[in-house]
Amino acid sequence: MPAYAGVDLGATNVRAVIGDETGRELGSHAAETPRGPTGIAVTEAILDTVRRAADEADVEPTAIRAAGIGSIGPLDLAEGIIDNPANLPDTIDRIPLTGPISKLIDSEDVYLHNDTTAGVIGERFFSDRNPDDMVYLTISSGIGAGVCVDGNVLTGWDGNAGEVGHMQLDPTGFMPCGCGWEGHWEAYSSGNSIPRYATQLHRDDPVETSLPVEDDEFGAADVFAHAEEGDEFADFVLEQVNHWNAMGVANLVHAYAPLVVYVGGAVAIHNPDQILDPIRERIPDMILGNIPDVQLTNLGDDVVVMGALASALTGGTGKR
Repeated sequence: MPAYAGVDLGATNVRAVIGDETGRELGSHAAETPRGPTGIAVTEAILDTVRRAADEADVEPTAIRAAGIGSIGPLDLAEGIIDNPANLPDTIDRIPLTGPISKLIDSEDVYLHNDTTAGVIGERFFSDRNPDDMVYLTISSGIGAGVCVDGNVLTGWDGNAGEVGHMQLDPTGFMPCGCGWEGHWEAYSSGNSIPRYATQLHRDDPVETSLPVEDDEFGAADVFAHAEEGDEFADFVLEQVNHWNAMGVANLVHAYAPLVVYVGGAVAIHNPDQILDPIRERIPDMILGNIPDVQLTNLGDDVVVMGALASALTGGTGKR
């Protein structure tokens, strides 16, 4: 029986899944992403994860015909590596990916994508509605998008297309982004930024709130929970966050004309009503032309790893 592999390499975890020619899962395994001492340790963890998933599927790694990888970046497609990953320690400057996996499975068919590109490939392959023009948007610790236009998944010459979280939405530069620049979408609406944004808004206008804005453990989940409980300031913060989200989606629609925008990532998956409904309500007033169908991802937390598997099955396109 033909077998295929999908790998999801994140800053926190690495996952692998083995599937058959239909995309049905045969085995899987997950482990923590090593924090060093070098990138080779991360490569070894990936290889071990693939071996363990293959063991569960009762197939030899050399029986795997092709593999797809959805990964944190930045990528160097020509070398098949991650080059100086932003979310891992500085001692990790290079993580070899395609070469070692190719040797493990004894196949040259190894397809490397950033994680959001893997996401749109997964949505194309597994979703009931999979038009040739779609976007997969992740709102998580960061913000990014995978884009498919006229049936072509856009990767960019270096594999790093879709870094839409670094589009500048706020020309005033009220909030600094983790990349060092100001006014980026990710600086306002990502899981890491929402608590920082709330804290800064409160410092500028210290209204009464039950939000623990000065607590070191203050996180995005607090904002969603307190808004749900009726805290006016928490609700105001989400109003601002949703304004930036709708503006970002409108920009994506004007740039790529998707028929469907699938939204994933922890922030969206755990708070769909508070994230997706406001986008749907606001974008008709922001868009010239077709209003896309905005949906929660069908694949949940598995969207990247299943997209990587779909890439292996389809030669990197996700098209059935």
